[in-house]
Amino acid sequence: MPTPKFAVFSLLLILAGCASAPPVNKTADTYFKEGEEAYASKRYEDAIDHWKKVKESYVSPELTTRAELNIADAHFENGNYIEAAAAYEDFRKLHPNHEKAPYALYRLGLCYYQQISGSDTDQTPVTNAATTFESFLRQYPASEYAQEVKEKLKSCQAKQFQYEVYVARFYLRTDKYEAAIQRIQDAFARFPETEYGDEALYYLGQAYLLSGEKVKGREAFTRLTNEFATSSYVEKAKKFMEKYY
Repeated sequence: MPTPKFAVFSLLLILAGCASAPPVNKTADTYFKEGEEAYASKRYEDAIDHWKKVKESYVSPELTTRAELNIADAHFENGNYIEAAAAYEDFRKLHPNHEKAPYALYRLGLCYYQQISGSDTDQTPVTNAATTFESFLRQYPASEYAQEVKEKLKSCQAKQFQYEVYVARFYLRTDKYEAAIQRIQDAFARFPETEYGDEALYYLGQAYLLSGEKVKGREAFTRLTNEFATSSYVEKAKKFMEKYY
């Protein structure tokens, strides 16, 4: 039976051997595949960590490029749209002629789109989304994403129009009728095919009547009736005319 001193000495040798064992070095391919597995399991943070290791390996430019785009996708799927937008933008700057450049621009627009909230909040995401979608359609009109981008752009423009009406209503409440009129006129000039024209015409007519321009107010309400006959604003316009015309 070994003495206690010999047993302790043996244990120390074993521990020393374990401590000096070299770490297992995984290949970039292994890290990439592990990232794919984590992504498929919706463990997006783990996927990002694996793909960052691919980038840090500097082994394969092709694998690194794929990892860069995958990192952006993982951020997006994880709901981190600000980080995703930065990653997609970086990808486009580093690889402007890459076959996935259209995809990166499309997803960049979606990052901004996902950050859009109400008309009474910061409108920067709406503006950024619309600008990005417009750029996409100019550069890649035949893309497989073009139809969806057109629909998203139309949605952005509707929100931009609604914001202009929101501001015009504020001017109305504060008796700044000329400012309200100008805001709505500019909105119609920018977005002539808006689906929210009935609301805008109603407040435009109000602004004209309250400012003393009764003829123009009547014209706005007449246009409202002719173009949006079934709108709930038509009846409101009639009552407003009865009161102020």
